[in-house]
Amino acid sequence: MKRILLEVFLVAALIGAGVFGFMNQKQASVSKAKITELTAAVEAAEKSAKEKEESIKAAEEEMHALQEEMAPLEEKTNLLEAVKAALASGSTLTDLENAYKKEKSLSAERQAGLGALRMLTKGAEDPGALEAFRKALQLSELGDRKNTICAAQLGLVAAGEKIKVMSDCLPKSEKASKGDKEEKDSKDDGHGKKEDGKGKKDDGHGDKKDEKHAAPHWGYEGEMGPEKWGKEFPTCSAGKSQSPLDIKGPFVKSRVVVSADYKEGPLKMLNNGHTIQVVVSPGSKLRIDGVAHELLQFHFHRPSEEKIDGKPMAMVVHFVHKNAEGKLAVLGVLLKEGNENPGIKTLWANLPKEENVEYAPDGVNFNPGNLLPREFDFYSYEGSLTTPPCTEGVRFFILKTTVNIAKEQVQAFPFKMNARPVQALNGREILSN
Repeated sequence: MKRILLEVFLVAALIGAGVFGFMNQKQASVSKAKITELTAAVEAAEKSAKEKEESIKAAEEEMHALQEEMAPLEEKTNLLEAVKAALASGSTLTDLENAYKKEKSLSAERQAGLGALRMLTKGAEDPGALEAFRKALQLSELGDRKNTICAAQLGLVAAGEKIKVMSDCLPKSEKASKGDKEEKDSKDDGHGKKEDGKGKKDDGHGDKKDEKHAAPHWGYEGEMGPEKWGKEFPTCSAGKSQSPLDIKGPFVKSRVVVSADYKEGPLKMLNNGHTIQVVVSPGSKLRIDGVAHELLQFHFHRPSEEKIDGKPMAMVVHFVHKNAEGKLAVLGVLLKEGNENPGIKTLWANLPKEENVEYAPDGVNFNPGNLLPREFDFYSYEGSLTTPPCTEGVRFFILKTTVNIAKEQVQAFPFKMNARPVQALNGREILSN
């Protein structure tokens, strides 16, 4: 009997021990899971704390950078307020306007200065300031005066006008933000040419070029060619009176009388990245039915932008004029390949060696009339500037008589091609005298 009781007790003890062991194992598993979960939570918390710490540090660095940027801005603001206070009476503006009334016409730079003075004196919404900036922009477009273009564009933006500002005119901070995205180790510029991210470009032949010699914001081929101009300069694509034209009949008889009175003056030349331009001193005029138009500058296109019955010439000279009311007129002289041209010889011998730097050789004078033919029969039509922003309202007179230029002189022109394709007539009449 005792033996049986002992065996029963032992069996019960074994069962109890098993149950106790199972319970302990289960509890250990639960505890282990909780420990794992708590460890993960701690690690996540530590990671989040680190990220927040890094975020706070980055925010502090950004705040410090902004404070450094604000210091010179505060100085400029104080300077601007001082200038505005000095001009608040309007006396300076009145004196300047009275002085300008004696001028028949104002230069682009004077128009921009007048706009700035009116804005400082009368505020950004002053109509006179807007008009002055618009006139400055129109005039500077003729001469590729970048600084004046920038002044006029930024003035209009400050007045609330929604216009496209050239990238070259943007403040350094905005240029930098745009440049950050573009400065990568290597990129294709859209012409199959690579940039190495160090301000150099591969010209397609394995040679590197400095960034300052990179193509300007518009050009005559590729991603910046004439078919793309409308993206940045809407009139180039939306305008209905664009230049140049393919000049062909039928023609309307013109009774307009045109004559040129060009004067000799100091030679001043500019390679603006798009053409060779000669800046003319005051005094040379084109008279259209007796109305004087001052010659501002003349420049060259290769081949000729205008075509006669579908055929271009080797080159064309465009003489750009403006009358007292600001109306523009272009006289075009077609250059046909033939004998050497003495006037071109003088110009080509003094070509600027740098882009966007006006070159005035010592002791060299030039008369633009040396490039004109004797006969003044012409074709005429209403058109536009043939370069961006393609402003319309420009009166064109294309002389029928061509002027010779030697093949070697054509080849010596620094631009192999800088001619805009002919544009749609859109119902315009072409006149012929």
